[in-house]
Amino acid sequence: MKLGIVLQSKEPEHVWNALRLAITARKAGHDVKIFLLSEGVELENIPDAGDFDISAKIQVFTGLDGQILACGSCLRSRSQAGSAACSVSTMADLLRLIEESDKVLTFE
Repeated sequence: MKLGIVLQSKEPEHVWNALRLAITARKAGHDVKIFLLSEGVELENIPDAGDFDISAKIQVFTGLDGQILACGSCLRSRSQAGSAACSVSTMADLLRLIEESDKVLTFE
């Protein structure tokens, strides 16, 4: 299955759960892409808090060849750039993710 995840939150528990699902799906052999939108583009700036070790989950997901795309407009509005883990993308990339996915989930 091809799974698209749209992540629009920087709330640690929401992000942690989205990444846990993405990791579980990758380990089960599914194709998974995460698209960061709105405050979701702040993913790599979320401080690890208690049980929510976001940076470790990002490493596991990308280590499983999971792909993370980040909205370029949302990044620019926050004076941020893409990174090795999150490539700068466009609405056309989000549309392609939706068109190619069997299921699309949104975490807000």
